[in-house]
Amino acid sequence: MSENVNEPFELAAEAAAAIAEATGVDSHDVALVLGSGWGGAADLLGETTHTVPADQLPGFHAPAVAGHVGTVRSVLTPSGRRILVLGARTHFYEGRGVRAVVHGVRTAAAAGCRTVVLTNGCGGLNPAWSPGTPVLISDHINLTASSPLEGATFVDLTDLYSSRLRELARGVDPTLDEGVYAQFTGPHYETPAEVQYAKRIGADLVGMSTALEAIAARHAGMEVFGMSLVTNLAAGISDEPLSHEEVIEAGRAAGPRISKLLAEIVDRI
Repeated sequence: MSENVNEPFELAAEAAAAIAEATGVDSHDVALVLGSGWGGAADLLGETTHTVPADQLPGFHAPAVAGHVGTVRSVLTPSGRRILVLGARTHFYEGRGVRAVVHGVRTAAAAGCRTVVLTNGCGGLNPAWSPGTPVLISDHINLTASSPLEGATFVDLTDLYSSRLRELARGVDPTLDEGVYAQFTGPHYETPAEVQYAKRIGADLVGMSTALEAIAARHAGMEVFGMSLVTNLAAGISDEPLSHEEVIEAGRAAGPRISKLLAEIVDRI
């Protein structure tokens, strides 16, 4: 890795400038990172005025996961705000390095976004959360043994997932539960023993994204809102074998309902 710790921020600034040039929009307000199952929300936010293939932007790559779109969209809401929808997410397990994983979030910050909405599809540890259940992220456990921060960069993560925004979300749907998300490295699913380990250390949800992005977003001064879609019960919680097809199907089934919910929440942010 380059010793230039400013390099990822310079690349993010280049990407933000490219987005501004491609869209004609100088600044965006809210960034939305869409994980498995959440893709339909972007269509409900307002008018998509510009769509840019992500791999045409500095530092971005085409998505490596089925169910993720490979574009960056600029959406104009009825209230006149600008939403930057990041459909191209780089996962830790792709081997591109942590800088690539958080590049989208840093680009959003450089594009003017003060709030980031992080979504994902995940495994649930609570048997009461059937596939298709949306859960607010109240905190996370980073089990990747990595950080997007380099050098002597110390950032307080006490209220990383904004309690204000979680309360706002419950104003839209008072039935929303919340839980702690544990990010594993992937791409393999967790073993039943690893799931029990995560449960014992306080996790309610397990997945392969979000935590590193949230850290980078906080470092960039953004307010963070996270929401998971339980696409399956985690290994050992259910007797059923895990598959990515199951994740896609659960997201497809829940898509219209959770997309409407997310759009209503984002409209209030």
